[in-house]
Amino acid sequence: MSWGTELWDQFDNLEKHTQWGIDVLEKYIKFVKERTEIELSYAKQLRNLSKKYQPKKNSKEEEEYRYTSTRAFLATLNEMNDYAGQHEVISENMTSLITGELTRYVQELKQERKSHFHDGRKAQQHIETCWKQLEASKRRFERDCKEADRAQQYFEKMDADINVTKADVEKARQQAQLRHQMAEDSKAEYSSTLQKFNSEQHEHYYTHIPNIFQKIQEMEERRIVRIGESMKTFAEVDRQVIPIIGKCLDEITKAAESVDHKNDSQMVIEAFKSGFEPPGDIEFEDFTQPMKRTVSESSLSNSRGDGKSEPKFGGKSKGKLWPFIKKNKGAGPEDFSNLPPEQRRKKLQQKVDELNKDIQKELDQRDALTKMKDVYIKNPQMGDAASVDHRLSELAQNIEKLRLEVQKFEGWLAEVEGRLPARNEQPRRQSGMYEPQNPSAVNSCAQDRESSPDGSYTEEQSQETEMKVPATDFDDEFDDEEPLPTIGTCKALYTFEGQNEGTISVAEGEMLYVIEEDKGDGWTRIRRNEDEEGYVPTSYVEVYLDKNAKDVYKPLQKISE
Repeated sequence: MSWGTELWDQFDNLEKHTQWGIDVLEKYIKFVKERTEIELSYAKQLRNLSKKYQPKKNSKEEEEYRYTSTRAFLATLNEMNDYAGQHEVISENMTSLITGELTRYVQELKQERKSHFHDGRKAQQHIETCWKQLEASKRRFERDCKEADRAQQYFEKMDADINVTKADVEKARQQAQLRHQMAEDSKAEYSSTLQKFNSEQHEHYYTHIPNIFQKIQEMEERRIVRIGESMKTFAEVDRQVIPIIGKCLDEITKAAESVDHKNDSQMVIEAFKSGFEPPGDIEFEDFTQPMKRTVSESSLSNSRGDGKSEPKFGGKSKGKLWPFIKKNKGAGPEDFSNLPPEQRRKKLQQKVDELNKDIQKELDQRDALTKMKDVYIKNPQMGDAASVDHRLSELAQNIEKLRLEVQKFEGWLAEVEGRLPARNEQPRRQSGMYEPQNPSAVNSCAQDRESSPDGSYTEEQSQETEMKVPATDFDDEFDDEEPLPTIGTCKALYTFEGQNEGTISVAEGEMLYVIEEDKGDGWTRIRRNEDEEGYVPTSYVEVYLDKNAKDVYKPLQKISE
């Protein structure tokens, strides 16, 4: 099966077919190029997606990634980044192994094809020239034969005419002989040209054209093989990254399997546990005895006069000043005393660990500088040993400062660890009840409260050293607070002499504004005017909450008389 023998007369069709083959190859190159662009675009989008959902450094979001579920998500993001890298590898390999190689091959193929068809056209032109020469020789031979016949006929005519002179007859005979000789010469030339043409034609159709067409066939077959190999490479490039992509997916699966709901639940406990015990039962208040109101009122006069008690942070209502100290909206205290015991312990432990790391860094720098100084002392030409003394002195001072800080925070940590209540301790709760047997019940309600609305914490006064708050500081903080909006009105059922910090005196029957309702601690916050506001026992007032802000007040609770 050879194009040279089977397609000897299809020169033009072969030229069109080989050009079509090159077009197909260029189309395939364009296809692969567009595939590489898609892979790059996909990889870029995957990387951007992974980056978009990565936690921001030094942000609250970064702290959330301590849970197993969020760590698994972070691992997924990282693996997707690697997954995107494999698509970049696919693009790079296809560009180098297919697009680049085929582009160079197409250029070589075009040059080879041009050379082969140039040789074919040259052979075609040669055979056509031989054919023209044969045709010219044939026409001359034919013409000379006709001329010789006419000359012979003219001689015979002259010879038969008795009226023609002998000289004219001789001249006619000689002319006939000349034409006959010319015809013989043309015949010989035509015969020679014909033999030569037949030889050239045989060589053309059985040697030259088959050789040229065979080369064109080989060229076309190489093109077909090359495009098949490129398609195989196209698949192999993808197949080579499948193990790595599979590994990425395996890591994502492994991360998903590492999600531990129990562990995450425990971490929530560790993150938000306050360390407080649940409140105990509320005692029954018996208001059938009028004297109990007097006792309750007198119970508000706490140990303020004997200098044993100071206001502390506490309370349950959100945003409430309990007992009448403004919530700190800025940075918390250095000892984290605004936090619940468990959270405070963790913060202090974290601070101690950070300081110890800083100390270790300083010690490492000091050791390195000490070694450098020893080298300088032994080899003065390498440097001046005195040049590092200043830095060593600074490091020593820094280490000493850090150690003092560690001691300070360790002291607070030991203090907190000694304060955390045991689980078997009986929970304590003061609910604002007024019993004659306990005249300081109202004061105890303020002092024994251990948690503020925002989770802040102050140690119990009876157990640990109190955190003193001077009255001047309290007044300044209280005055700076933005006034709370009015949520209703109330009517004083009894006269109340407010003697404690943050309380307010009211007269029986007086109408006042409610700015914060009772949150379960037995106190309601009221306001007389812009400058006078404070707390009164909830049992001393009848409260009307403003539901629709249209002076419509509905009694929430009434004291049984």
